[in-house]
Amino acid sequence: MTNDCLRPPDAKVDMAEGGTLPTRRGVLSGMAGVAIGSVISAPTFAKTGGSDLAFVSASEAADAVRRRTTSSVELTRLMLERIERLNPQLNAVVNVLTEPALAEARARDSVSRGGQKGPLHGVPILVKDCFEIAGVPTTAGIEQLKDYRPASDAPVVQRLRAAGAVVLGNTNVPFVLNDWQSYNKIYGATKNPWDVTRTPGGSSGGSAAALAAGLGYLSPGSDLSGSIRVPAHFCGVYGHKPSLNVVPYSRSFPTPPGGPPELPSMLAVAGSLARSAGDLKLAMEVLGGPEAGEAVAYRWRMPAPRRERLKDYRVGYVLDDPSCPVDAPARKVMESAIDALRAAGVQLREGWPAGVDPRAQHRTYLYLLLSGLGLPPGLNPEVLKPAALRDDGSMDSIFAQTVLDPHSRWVERERNQVSARIAWQAAFKDCDVFLAPTCFVAAFPHDSSEPQGARRLATSAGARPYLDLIFWNTFATLAGLPSTAAPVGLSAQGLPVGVQIIGPYLEDATSIDFAARMADVVGGFVPPPGYA
Repeated sequence: MTNDCLRPPDAKVDMAEGGTLPTRRGVLSGMAGVAIGSVISAPTFAKTGGSDLAFVSASEAADAVRRRTTSSVELTRLMLERIERLNPQLNAVVNVLTEPALAEARARDSVSRGGQKGPLHGVPILVKDCFEIAGVPTTAGIEQLKDYRPASDAPVVQRLRAAGAVVLGNTNVPFVLNDWQSYNKIYGATKNPWDVTRTPGGSSGGSAAALAAGLGYLSPGSDLSGSIRVPAHFCGVYGHKPSLNVVPYSRSFPTPPGGPPELPSMLAVAGSLARSAGDLKLAMEVLGGPEAGEAVAYRWRMPAPRRERLKDYRVGYVLDDPSCPVDAPARKVMESAIDALRAAGVQLREGWPAGVDPRAQHRTYLYLLLSGLGLPPGLNPEVLKPAALRDDGSMDSIFAQTVLDPHSRWVERERNQVSARIAWQAAFKDCDVFLAPTCFVAAFPHDSSEPQGARRLATSAGARPYLDLIFWNTFATLAGLPSTAAPVGLSAQGLPVGVQIIGPYLEDATSIDFAARMADVVGGFVPPPGYA
């Protein structure tokens, strides 16, 4: 039985025009459809020529506007000029809002000296093409939505605007956010500024590529199977997957009128990408907190980081695992980062935490991920029994089980998810953060062949299954933990390599703070050659 036999359904929503629309349940946003069918101070960046402001942090840009050493209009024009000049070779920004952005920037600049200015006042940002922007095509790469224009902004976009941000446009994604590459039939493929023959990652690949190239200062993203963390790793920027349900996730997948209501997320989150860890903290302060319906009852406050000095952090780490060996060039860079931390006096302990079974947690994650797919229309469930009975941990087998299992089995998997969170929280009594690979390879060459499950990735030890890309992003997602992706260097091939810094549940500032302090000893973001 091949993966094609088990391609999941696309749940349908009747559209006034353009036929039918795949919904999030139909594709589950991340890799589910793939599987079956296939202190924090901003760093000082090198400044060159006319690009002095192109690579400053979002917080530095906002400060410059507030102090009137530059203006929002000047920053917006700079970004628009860079988009016009550099985006054609990258295809990262797919809808450029030139006049609306300039009008928004002029409005920011018109605020008097005594007027209220938010933390992102006048800062031009980009938005992943899955968060709804009023009047702007919001597609998630779905052809049927190429003409869909939401009537209002998603909560994430509302909060960024309320903080003073200027929306430049939106960035490319894979079809239904369903890949670690960013291409679709509407906009084509996005390229990595470090090597245009390679992917920038997905599904937030357009945002990561644009930030690395200096086309904006910040971008919200979403993450279910590494959709923030993998692009950050591939493009050498920072990304943060927040604790589950801290940042509003609603309308992060286009929801045309008449579509079914979205279910509460058990795994996926909205987060952000930036060029500094400090900007990730700023983004969390802007984006975090309950939506309007729940805000009547409670507020959210991000706890302070656990430590105030890098050497005071207690750090657990794993750089490899037999279930998903890390390619040697990427592992070498991560090992150098561990050596630098050790030399800086950081307390390090290697090995998975007691009580954390990576294979079992990975399997639980896949079960919950795939359980939202449902039975493909017209498929007799009996044909899935052989795969279900095989019970070998393969994605085909797990999908078949999610279709055929009784509800009690799904509840059991939910309990496993809670147990995973308990195990990780117990581990954080003895360590403050846990370092792990973000991905087992650096950015790989473009490959749009189908089915995705049949793709192979070249490594120094031979070809590997494409779906191995899921593994390292499993653990923080399953347990609902914050995870900050941070660049730690370049491979021998000149490609960015990062690590993910997993933190305690709801203590997002701890993983972000460690990422900022780690940059002092391993380096942080650097612009790709030819873009500074």
